[in-house]
Amino acid sequence: MNNLIIFFTFSLLLVSLSHAIEFDFCVGDLSLPKGPEGYACKDPSDITTDDFVYTGFRGERTTSNLFRNNVTLAFVDAYPALNGLGISMARLDFGVGGVIPIHSHRTSEVIILATGSIIAGFIDTTNTAYYRRLEVGDVMIFPQAMLHFQVNVGTTLATAFVSLNSANPGLQLTTTALFASNLPGDIVEQITLLSNEEVMRLKRIFGTA
Repeated sequence: MNNLIIFFTFSLLLVSLSHAIEFDFCVGDLSLPKGPEGYACKDPSDITTDDFVYTGFRGERTTSNLFRNNVTLAFVDAYPALNGLGISMARLDFGVGGVIPIHSHRTSEVIILATGSIIAGFIDTTNTAYYRRLEVGDVMIFPQAMLHFQVNVGTTLATAFVSLNSANPGLQLTTTALFASNLPGDIVEQITLLSNEEVMRLKRIFGTA
């Protein structure tokens, strides 16, 4: 019995090792359904250098939405070469006073500030807030699944770039989850301790009242 367990364990190890080195990469085929481990691989004969280059961060951005921000995601759906590599990126643009509202991902995140000045921070499960004013070139990490945010506190536009340790890290904004969803207002009142008037005001902003 012990020999059988050892054989089975090493068989699994060999399978995992062979899987790890079977392909150099697996550019996602977006025409096929995505499974728990990502997309199926694009036919190698159809792959070119262009598959590995992402140009979506080029150019200026408008920041005229409610939060005065613009978020450009380089997740696997936009950048299929990330498929299976466990990494992704995003560009964050902030108007003056702009914010990335408090949100979370399934992953950890690293941010580097390229222009401007922002306050960035996260809140841990003991409700301790860790936040700092960042200047150009500063880097900060937000641990996995922690609620975090960024606020432009400068007098000019600000731009930052983030990297996350998943090709599809997910993104859930707390504000929109509460007020832009189909969750009834009376439940939102109960779970937030906000008044009915404030809940309905916020739901009207997001068109769900």
